[in-house]
This record gives sequence, C-alpha cells and structure tokens, in this order.
Amino acid sequence: MKKSWLVGISLALVLAIVGLSGCSPGNTTVGAINLNAQQEGVWVSGKGEVMAVPDIATLRLGIEAQEASVAEAQSKAAEAMDRVMTALIDNGVAEKDIQTQYFSIRRVTKWDREKEEEIVIGYRVTNMVTAKIRDIDKAGAIIDAVAEAGGDLTRIDSIGFSVDDPSDYYEEARQKAMADAKAKAEQLAELAGVRLGKPTYISEGMPPPIYPRYMYEAAPVPAPPPTLIIPGEMEISLTIQVAYAILD
Repeated sequence: MKKSWLVGISLALVLAIVGLSGCSPGNTTVGAINLNAQQEGVWVSGKGEVMAVPDIATLRLGIEAQEASVAEAQSKAAEAMDRVMTALIDNGVAEKDIQTQYFSIRRVTKWDREKEEEIVIGYRVTNMVTAKIRDIDKAGAIIDAVAEAGGDLTRIDSIGFSVDDPSDYYEEARQKAMADAKAKAEQLAELAGVRLGKPTYISEGMPPPIYPRYMYEAAPVPAPPPTLIIPGEMEISLTIQVAYAILD
C-alpha cells in the first residue's frame, strides 16, 4: 500500500513539472501541456499601417430636460426626442441605424444651508442615442437639423468615423506587416551569422482602428452658419508575430 502511495506522488510531481513547462514564456500553448513546444528560431513582430478615408459617421446625440416633477420632465423630453428622431429620419438616417445608448431619470438636489440637508429641486430626464450616418457628406446638415429640432434641450456629445468594410485595408496592412517581420528576421539572422529558414509560427493580432473624433455642442445662436464636419483620414493597423527556423 505504501509503495503505491509513493508511486502516485511521483507521478503527480512529474505531471506538475510537465504542466509548468507548458506555461514557459513565449510558449504558444499557455496553461496546457505541450510536449511539442518549439522555442528555437528567430522570433519577430511586424506591423502594417494603412490610411483609410472614413465612409461612415456615428453621431452620439440626445435630449436632456429638467422640470419640477418627473412627469413634466419626461413629457418635455419625449416631445423633444420625437422631433429629433423625425429630423434624423427626414435627413436620410435609417431607423435601423438609430440605437438607444442611455436613458435615465434622476433627482436634482441642492444643499440647503438653513436646514443643513439636501433638498430636491427637480428631476432630469436624459435620453441619448447613436445615429449611423452612411452619407458622410450630410453629417454637418444632420447635426444642424437635430440641433434645431431639439432646441435648447439638444445634447450632441461626439461624432466618430469608421470604414464600413475595412477588409481590403486589412489585407494591405497584413502584407506590410509580413514584409516588416521578414525584414527584421533577415537582419537578425545576418547579424547572428545564421541562415534563415521558413516560418514555423505565425500569429496575427488586430488592434482597433484609431478613429478621429470631433466634438460639437449645440448652442442657441441666431442664424448659425452650417456646421462643418471634416472626416479626414484614419489609421488601420495590425501586428503579427512570426517565428523563422534557423537552417544548419
């Protein structure tokens, strides 16, 4: 019985050691036993960057109303939001491209020095949506229409830009990343005095694109000029990690 117990402990220790070796830095299989892990070779990372012209604008906007009671605030906000939604749809924004992002009803308080306590002075209703504008040239006109429809209750938080189908840009970025990785590996092999073989491992990671963002806050001014929205360019990038074999 004692001999079987000792054999069981030895087997457990062997499995634990093998399991830890599978978690060594750089191993492609983390947290698992990998008896075929190959760490030899030249490991490099490559990055590819492509500039793209956005074709979609995403506008974050809404209504904020404050009144003495919840019912009054909610009624006022609902009426203004209905006018804003009509302005969006009338200017070509599809209903499927409008989505509620935030809705709240909160008390508004202030500190009463005489009573030494907070007192409720009203209620604030906030209703925010995102609207995807597919005709990016109309972004400025849509902002103006929304600001007029919602009046002083209008809140326009931000506008972001993106590419509807970035697959072609990612293909170009991937080619550049692979070329970058190969150039680095060839230089390292030359400095080390070895011959570079074929890739034995390739992994791709895609960070999110960098969206340019512009802020716009509606202001009640007489006869405002048209809002100018400039989408500019955005950067689409990805990184890859490649391991190259070393030839004898």
